[in-house]
Amino acid sequence: MISLRWGLAALGALVLLMLLGYYLWLTRRGRPREVPGALAGNADHTSHEPTLDAPLPEAGVPDFVLPQPEKKPGLDALIDTLAPIALEAAISGDAVLAALPPTRRVGSKPFAVEGLNVSSQIWELPRAGQRYSALQAGVQLANRSGALNDIEFSEFVVQTQQFCDAVGATPDLPDMRAEVTRARELDQFASDHDAQIGFVLRARRAAWSTSYVQQMAVRQGFVPAAMAGRMALPARAAGSPGVVSLSFDALGDDASQSTALRDIHLALDVPQVDRQEAAFARMCTVAQALAQDMDGVVTDDNGVALPAQALTVIDSELDQLYNILEQHEFAAGSTLARRLFS
Repeated sequence: MISLRWGLAALGALVLLMLLGYYLWLTRRGRPREVPGALAGNADHTSHEPTLDAPLPEAGVPDFVLPQPEKKPGLDALIDTLAPIALEAAISGDAVLAALPPTRRVGSKPFAVEGLNVSSQIWELPRAGQRYSALQAGVQLANRSGALNDIEFSEFVVQTQQFCDAVGATPDLPDMRAEVTRARELDQFASDHDAQIGFVLRARRAAWSTSYVQQMAVRQGFVPAAMAGRMALPARAAGSPGVVSLSFDALGDDASQSTALRDIHLALDVPQVDRQEAAFARMCTVAQALAQDMDGVVTDDNGVALPAQALTVIDSELDQLYNILEQHEFAAGSTLARRLFS
């Protein structure tokens, strides 16, 4: 009887140990994947060089600010409605700056005043210390918020007239009906030829920690963007915006490091990136490399895996899109394209 009791006790202890071991295995399996010690410290990175020249961090993630394109490009009759402003005499840039309206927008559209520099004979945004022989006001006809409408055009007229009154000048305002019609046509063209491509990289098994995602992305050439949970693949051309963006949920500098991530997002804004950057090919390459390194699978937004045939079709369609944009003077990555598709 005693032997039986001891036997049952031993069996019970063995079962408990097995259950404890199984629980510990499940806990470890469900834990977000962290950066291996070799990556977190002073390891040899010779076999994991990034595809671009972004340096690997010695500790954490480098504070890298992406170069930005020109923020206030010049007015262009192809994309703006223009109002020439006649002057009785040349005017100083200081006087123009003092008379500008407090806002540089009309509704959802950018508004600007330019001057013809007396010395350089170039149209430019007014600068202090310069003199201008002519002025022009303009408002963008269309962007991703839609076409310039009647209300926005009326606001443009009022804003331009108030500016002219302040500098003692006379505007030559365009016809509203003609410009609103032109705005709708441009908006239709933009709607028909806009393209934003997104991939989702989804974890097959173990979730990822934020630090793990950042380190794996840095291997592929990504650098941190200004916003938490955002990274970008830099362009090869200096001064150009990022080619491909990578985003994931982040809860703050401390909490984000332990956040369990099961998917990250890759995005390409096609009209914003120069065709010569081969952005889609680079996007596919880094997506496949990340999937292999992180034990993930590349899908669309609905979780459907993307076969090679689908990527080939997309690449072919993008070639046609690039050609059409170039034919209409909105080459991808150009100043006009960035303005229209913004």
